[in-house]
Amino acid sequence: MPHDGQPMTDKSEALLADLTTLTEAALPPLAAAFAAAKSQVLARVSEGDKVSARLLEVEQNAAHGLSWLATYVQALTQMQAWAKRIDAEGRFGEIEALILQIGFGEYLAQIRGGIPMSQGEITRLSDLGVDEATIDNDAIRRLIRHGNSPAARERLVALMQDNLAHATFGETGLGDELDMIRDQFRRYAAERVEPFAHDWHLADQLIPMEIIEALAEMGVFGLTIPEEFGGLGLSKASMVVVSEELSRGYIGVGSLGTRSEIAAELILCGGTPDQKAAWLPKLASGEILPTAVFTEPNTGSDLGSLRTRAVKGDDGDWRVTGNKTWITHAARTHVMTLLARTDPTTTDHRGLSMFLAEKTPGTDEAPFPTPGMTGTEIEVLGYRGMKEYELGFDNFRVKEANLLGGVEGQGFKQLMQTFESARIQTAARAIGVAQSALDVAMQYARDRKQFGKSLIAFPRVSGKLAMMAVEIMIARQLTYFSAWQKDHDKRCDLEAGMAKLLGARVAWAAADNGLQIHGGNGFALEYKISRILCDARILNIFEGAAEIQAQVIARRLLES
Repeated sequence: MPHDGQPMTDKSEALLADLTTLTEAALPPLAAAFAAAKSQVLARVSEGDKVSARLLEVEQNAAHGLSWLATYVQALTQMQAWAKRIDAEGRFGEIEALILQIGFGEYLAQIRGGIPMSQGEITRLSDLGVDEATIDNDAIRRLIRHGNSPAARERLVALMQDNLAHATFGETGLGDELDMIRDQFRRYAAERVEPFAHDWHLADQLIPMEIIEALAEMGVFGLTIPEEFGGLGLSKASMVVVSEELSRGYIGVGSLGTRSEIAAELILCGGTPDQKAAWLPKLASGEILPTAVFTEPNTGSDLGSLRTRAVKGDDGDWRVTGNKTWITHAARTHVMTLLARTDPTTTDHRGLSMFLAEKTPGTDEAPFPTPGMTGTEIEVLGYRGMKEYELGFDNFRVKEANLLGGVEGQGFKQLMQTFESARIQTAARAIGVAQSALDVAMQYARDRKQFGKSLIAFPRVSGKLAMMAVEIMIARQLTYFSAWQKDHDKRCDLEAGMAKLLGARVAWAAADNGLQIHGGNGFALEYKISRILCDARILNIFEGAAEIQAQVIARRLLES
């Protein structure tokens, strides 16, 4: 079972014997502990035979702890599946074995001792009414005691330095076709994005149009749109790989495709045949650029409380009045997927409708030239390449034919249908940002000399790099699994939510540790890691803040 010419018989002493047997044996107690935790939390949040929204809020810490426990169990399950898959292909080498071993050792230890939901919030099994002794057998004890050892981390980083030319540290297990797609976009990002991204960030400028035009030529905007509508008809897994590698270059570039992905998904799921024929080919080719216009200043994640209204005029067209905020790439785009209230008698999601609202792309001098629409830029720490805006609408006109699906009151339902893909995409972007942090941190640790040797020679520096690589692979496999579920027409809102929840935390940890490795230089704007840190921070907020995401996962777990 070779890896880059290194036979498995040449294992280091850091590797545990019978590793995959140990990791396989660790999974049943995890499943039992989760089942026990679910039963305990369900009893706390139920009134009669139903989950109570009131009690779910009262028991929010326990409910969110259950979400994190479930995420860890699923993550380790997918790591085991990854190891078995690549082992069967003859690709399970020493670097992959070390990643598996360290990942299991660390996550098992956290499950028993406390899972970090954020920097200051730890969830423990006792909080969920479960004895930590539930997570116990010989395999688990050995993995916790020896899995994430200093020797294992040191050996992993040594192998990482020997594999710098490899696109990822360790085989991804996706197969040759997706590896080819990865290589294509990795080369493009390395040549056309990475060398310039930091300057775009520092200047707070829009990503140059030639980048957007190049992405259009490469098919990024039509990646998953069916061929009959001018797209490439590829899988969600391919979208994950492309988003990952472009975000590794710069999250702004990696996120350009997100807008088209969301718009296309809305139209594919909820559009009329005429709307699909009219809009999807133009989205796929990049002829038109879309933006998502959902959030309002006083509602945040509570989309059901939106107040922007749309009133039908005598001519049959709609007039939109209200305010929206945190609208990405708003000035440059041609169409807005705009959520507004069409039934003024409602106060919840049932009165919302989705529109394909056309607008004229702006210029630097006149960013919002369309009548009935104004916009103000929101200055932000990171995620700058498309800019954020607050928008105002005053009798803004939308054609009658542009009500998505042609039926009022379906907007919230239509939006919910896109959340699986959106969260998978966000998890992919998080992996790319985390990988970017690892790339620049490792390069700095190799180049920077202190006390007569490179920083990477110091155990606490190399240990940080090792854990970055391990957690990136864990988040990556969880994300790939959610994409696989989507590609096979399986419900995956739970898996997508878990991938986004974990991926965002991994990206922030990688960026924070990367900056720490840079020391004082990391705090200087001239160093890339300062940008990566700012870019990573948004991932825990958009497409569902971590707390909202944990709440959604908990409700789904408890009601299933």
